[in-house]
Amino acid sequence: MTTPISVTFEATDLDAFATVEGRVAVILDDEGKLDPAGRRLNKLTRGALARLAEAEQFEKAKQGQVITLAYPVGLAAEALDVVKLSRRASVEDARKAGVALARAKGKAALLLAAGNVRHVEQIALGLSLRAYSFTDHKSAEAEVNADARIACTKPEEASKAAGPLLAMAEGVFFTRDLTSEPANVLTTTEFANRLVELKSLGLEVEVLEEDKLAELGMGSLLCVGQGSDSPSKVVVMQWKGGDADAAPLALVGKGVVFDTGGISLKPAGGMEDMTMDMGGAGVVAGAMKSLALRKAKANVVGLVGLVENMPSGNATRPGDVVKSMKGDTIEVINTDAEGRLVLADVLWYAQDRFNPAGVIDLATLTGAIIIGLGHENAGVFSNDDDLCKGFLKAAEAEGEGAWRMPMGQAYDDQLKSAIADMKNVGTRAGGSITAAQFLQRFIKDGTPWMHLDIAGVASVKAETAYAPKGSTGWGVLALNRLVADKFEV
Repeated sequence: MTTPISVTFEATDLDAFATVEGRVAVILDDEGKLDPAGRRLNKLTRGALARLAEAEQFEKAKQGQVITLAYPVGLAAEALDVVKLSRRASVEDARKAGVALARAKGKAALLLAAGNVRHVEQIALGLSLRAYSFTDHKSAEAEVNADARIACTKPEEASKAAGPLLAMAEGVFFTRDLTSEPANVLTTTEFANRLVELKSLGLEVEVLEEDKLAELGMGSLLCVGQGSDSPSKVVVMQWKGGDADAAPLALVGKGVVFDTGGISLKPAGGMEDMTMDMGGAGVVAGAMKSLALRKAKANVVGLVGLVENMPSGNATRPGDVVKSMKGDTIEVINTDAEGRLVLADVLWYAQDRFNPAGVIDLATLTGAIIIGLGHENAGVFSNDDDLCKGFLKAAEAEGEGAWRMPMGQAYDDQLKSAIADMKNVGTRAGGSITAAQFLQRFIKDGTPWMHLDIAGVASVKAETAYAPKGSTGWGVLALNRLVADKFEV
């Protein structure tokens, strides 16, 4: 598993700059004004820093951008990274600066002279989030990613403020690692085992095996995994940090560890990417880890349905009818619309057992949402304006794109079946919406609910704001903020 780099805070020692190895970084404000650290570094580099501050290159640089002076005279460091950042920087700009520093840093050690800049803890978060690479299956020994130190005016205050943020980074890394793993490694059993290990952080974790799922009547979930040798499971993670009698927020994740499409087989091209079809469960796991690490004063339960969707002589066929835990029957028109079948039973179980204050499900559910929103935003569907607005606000604050989508009876009508209570797909048009309508059928009256279709944002082919290409960990930050804003005591 990937461990975030250590980011620590210390008092500024001007005399140490000359001998620091690795990289040294300094912050200059919009006018290029030098603070005490800047003046010392300028002296050591024989005026190079002041010349850069007056150059057109610096003037045109954006907030949070890094300009590098390689092998500067007067310093033992291999580079002096100059960050353009206002002393009254916003949270977003501070994180951007951290991301830019991590990108410039590579594997080298870094000392950042931050002085009295605002939101220095957010610089640390940006540094931590971007300094990620998944190397578990590389045969060559991975190069150690050296730590970062931040020299500032109030290191103890900064360290205290950064603690909960760096806990989130650990949760994001957990999600990224899970989503990056190949399916021959991250089987349903291995996934469950990794979640059981979270007990060491204070989470209560239990694994429901196939016999228990059958006893509960989870025919919808079980039909997805019956063609695979990997046993289907549901893992329940409880964090009890709030009042003993307070109803929990329930987070529900789709955990299809590999999706061939089943008998409705996907095309071969790109099928290898379906290792990420457990991305919703990965986000739930990362969010639960973050909440436990920062000791959130809230009650939150995370539930993930872990299955593998494979074609075999025992696989569910198109046209089969299965019975959900709720009692509704479902005509399976397309076995590649399997995520909603998994979520249907886990959603019902979450409500039946925990009577939650709200339910949020996350799933890499439809390709249709990518057609609609690309890779910039997750699709948001909800029956509750307050919950939805709270999440959208949290997502915007954390820089995680999300966009509310419509729902309505006309979409729901597409799910009518001639032989069962419903079918699992509608027409091609509005596919992400009819998927959400299907899930809403398994939400009890009066339960605030939100569905997040993260198919376009869970794993991407290009670098994002806080991550290199690949698994992003999208959603951990936004869910953590939502819990802090609306559910913590």
